[in-house]
This record gives sequence, structure tokens and C-alpha cells, in this order.
Amino acid sequence: MSYTIHGIAVSNGIAIGRAHLFSHTSIEVTHYSINEDQIEQEIERFKDAIHEARSELETLQSNIPENAPTEFSAFLQLHLMILNDGTLSNEPIGLIKHQQCNAEWALRLQMDQLIEQFQLIEDPYLRERQADVVQVVERILKVLLGKKSAAMPTWDQGEEIILVAHDLGPADMLVFKNQAFQAFITDMGGATSHTAILARGLSIPSVVALHHAWHIIKEGELLIIDGTCGVVIVNPDETVLTEYRVKQEQWNEQKKKLKKLRLTPAKSLDNQDILLLANIESPQDMDTVKKSGALGVGLYRTEFLFMNRTSAPGEEEQFKAYRKVVESIKGQPVIIRTLDIGADKPIESLSTGHTLNPALGLRAVRYCLSEPHLFKIQLRAILRASQFGDVHCLIPMISSNHEIKQTMAIINQAKKELSEEGIAFNPHLPIGAMIEVPAAALALPLILDQLDFISIGTNDLIQYTLAIDRSDDSVAHLYNPVHPAILTLIANTINYAHRNNKPVAVCGEMAGDPQLTRLLLGMGLREFSMHPAHIPEVKQIILNTDIENIRKLTKKILKTYDFQRINELINQLNHG
Repeated sequence: MSYTIHGIAVSNGIAIGRAHLFSHTSIEVTHYSINEDQIEQEIERFKDAIHEARSELETLQSNIPENAPTEFSAFLQLHLMILNDGTLSNEPIGLIKHQQCNAEWALRLQMDQLIEQFQLIEDPYLRERQADVVQVVERILKVLLGKKSAAMPTWDQGEEIILVAHDLGPADMLVFKNQAFQAFITDMGGATSHTAILARGLSIPSVVALHHAWHIIKEGELLIIDGTCGVVIVNPDETVLTEYRVKQEQWNEQKKKLKKLRLTPAKSLDNQDILLLANIESPQDMDTVKKSGALGVGLYRTEFLFMNRTSAPGEEEQFKAYRKVVESIKGQPVIIRTLDIGADKPIESLSTGHTLNPALGLRAVRYCLSEPHLFKIQLRAILRASQFGDVHCLIPMISSNHEIKQTMAIINQAKKELSEEGIAFNPHLPIGAMIEVPAAALALPLILDQLDFISIGTNDLIQYTLAIDRSDDSVAHLYNPVHPAILTLIANTINYAHRNNKPVAVCGEMAGDPQLTRLLLGMGLREFSMHPAHIPEVKQIILNTDIENIRKLTKKILKTYDFQRINELINQLNHG
């Protein structure tokens, strides 16, 4: 019987193959009491399991294939850090002692406590890191229960394989890296989960958040994975299969053509130059940036330097990371965003307190201004890196000119100190602000004259304007990038920046959405920053667009308030 399952598309493409079910150890473990004289023996059993799980991860880490994406090493290191952290490797020992329970149960109790803490996090990327805790716990449980990882399929190896799992960790994917999987699908995950990031790094079609796929799909069943639409078709009939084989062939041909555009300038049919930049999280991303054809880094998310560690990185460590990115891009722009953490992004080494509504709490520039010493260390590192290339400094979540004045005061203090110490830097380092709070977009005249450039962060701008948490399944359907209010805010921001001769970019997800490329071009946007994987497709659209010819239709869209009509007009803009 043929049927279809819908999930979240996280890596484009079409794959057709047989299902191979990857089985994880169940988190549901049995609880039983132990006698007092068995406590030490149970603790030793737990310690041995930790040691073996650590050895497995270290072995994987030391045997990463040369052609594996750089994300593998980072994610394996993250799992090692979680495993080595006392909250997971030591706290269960106390539970074994005080509750006189088995090691599996103590580990499960500790995991539940950690998951509760993660679920309080507002930021979707960080909240999804709870999946990494679960994956590490599963690895320890496999050792405690004496279970092995899933074997490769026993059916015809001449057929393409599609991995089906409840969830996948980086270590799991590394095990299967050389097994030539055509795609994978998972019940868990989201657009910013490690599974999704690795899928994009491997350029493998994938769909996540399918909820019950692992339970209902049978081993060896024929699957079609549409990683563009987020659709999984189980046991397709011949008509559907033939249709998707044609789509798959077309997709593969399209990929080959897009690769050829890497060195082609992003210039519209009416000869307008468009700057395409990449978003990155670490220096390891630079190889991907270069392969994408990006002409610089439009958003360097520095908070990733601060994550998964017990102490904040010092000035020297930050400086080296920033310098590595700047030097690797060889004169092209690098826009470094200052620390975007706070109550919604708790980091072990930094105390940010707790609030009932973390999205509206002490985060981003608000947090940095409340910790001027920490802020100055980062600004000194950015300034020092500025002598090695075209560095810009971007301040997140600005909502008032008072915040800009405070920030500039700390920047000037950092410059004064560096000058007195004889350390070189660019004294004219451009300073910009993220426009992601509606107040900043609506009151741009209050802040723009103090800035050298602005960058529109559409993810938060949409979330704050529509009062919708897009990671909340109950309201995610209301998250609408083309809501009239959003389009008005973006268009007005672009227009005002242009009138005042200030560079303006979009660095949120809208920048990398090919369906919105022409709309943004019609609004006047000439600088896009996105995930490197999206650059070739966006560039192709630019090369086939006459911007002057789409202005009239763009204006019509901006004057429309009916949702259905807006979508019809955008479709006309893209295919007219």
C-alpha cells in the first residue's frame, strides 16, 4: 500500500531507494533497587560504561575520513564535551548512592533534568541541542545494556539505501558515512538540528520531524524522499515512481549546472551587481564558503565560540578565530556579529539569570552592555583582527540610540587601550546594527546616522512582529515571512537606508529562500547573506532577472493585504 508522510525539508534533492531502519537504544529503561552492598559495584559499572562510550567517540574522532564535512569533528567534540561534563558523568553516581537505584535509571533521571533546562531555552538552535544530550545518553545506555549499533541491511546491496531513524547523532552518521546512503529521514529534528546541518554539509536529501516514520516504515520498503518539499512516499506505484525518476534526473542535472556558476559574477539581466555573502559559525566553515562562490562573510555568529565549554574564550582565542576567517577570505568583507546570547541562550560559562519570557529578556547587546568587561574583550579581539582584512562589526538586537551610544563608548575605550599598548587595528572599523526588533525598523532615523551599515535579521524580525515562536508546533503555521507587516518593515528599511547612502543587507533565512529572491531584489536589496549551500540557486535567479522589469509588480505586492493574493503575485513574480 502506498502512502505519504510530511515533515520538514532540510536538504534539497530527490532520492529513491530502500529503507534501512537504524535502531537506537530505547530511553525507556527499567527501574530497580539495589542493596547497599551493591552500590559500589553499580557505580563501577556506570563508570566503565562512561569510559567505553568515551573511547568509542574518541576512536571515531581520530578516524574521520578526509572527505567528511568539517561539521563532523565539531559535533563529535560536542558529544565528548557533554559526556565529560560532570552533570552527566558524575551526577548519576550521587543518584545511585542516595536512591540505591540501578545505573540506567540514575542516568535517565539526570537526562530528564537536563532536558527540562533545555526546553526553557527560547533560541531554536540551542533548544535542539537537547537532542545531543539524548544521543550521548543512548550511547552510554547501549554499553550498560550490552547492545550493539544497527548493522547494515541484509537485502540486495545493489539498490540505493535510505536511512530511516528516530534520530541521528553525528557519531551515527559518521559510522554510515562510507556506506553510500542516498538520503536519510528522522522522526526528530528541525531546520537547525545537527541532523539538518550535517545533511546540508553532505548535500544529501533529507526530511526531519516526521514523528512516526521509524515505527510505520518497514525494513526494505521502497521510498521516495523529496528533500525540497519535505515529503516521503512509501511504496510508490509505477506512475509516481516514473514521475520522480524524471524529477531526480532533472535535479541532478540542475546541480551540475549550478556548480558551474561558482565563479560567475552575480549580475542581473539589466546589469546590476548583487553581493552574495555567506553566514558562518566557525572558521571551519570557510572551505564551504569558498566552494559556494560567496564574495565574503555577511554574518559570523561568534556565540558559537562560547558554547559547550566551562569558561568563556579569552581575547587571544577570539582574536585567533577571527583572524583565521579574515585571512582565509583574502581581502573580501567579513562581518563579525558580537555575542548574541543572554537569557534565551544560557551558556555554562556565563551567568545570565532566568526570566519567564527569555525572548524579551537580557540577551544580545542588552546582555553585553550589562557585562562591559566581557563585551570589551570581544571588541578588542575584533579590532585586532581588523588589521588583517576588510572587517566590519555588527551589533545584534539594537532597539534604541542609547544602546548604540553605550556600545560606541566601549568600542572607543577598547581602541584607546589598544593604541596605548601599541597594538595595531583599523581605527575606522565600520560599525553596523542588526535590524531585528520592530522598534529599530520603525524608528530607523533615530539610529541610522550613528551607524556605517545595517543588516536585517528577518528571523527575529518576523518572530517579534507577529508574536510567534516558529519553533512552537502549535503556532508555527502562523509564521509568515510574506505577511504584509513584515514586507512593509523590510521594504521601508531598505528604502530609508538607500536614501541615506547606508549599505543594507538581509542576513536571515529570507535571504536564502529562492522564492523570495526576486521580491527582495524588487524592494531594492543588493546585498544578501545566507547559508553557503543556498548561494548557487539564488545566484541563478539573479542572473535570470531584469530588476527594472519587476519593480511594478513588487510595488503591487507591497500594497496588497490579502494573504492569498500576495502569494499569487509572488508566484507571478517568479514565473511571469
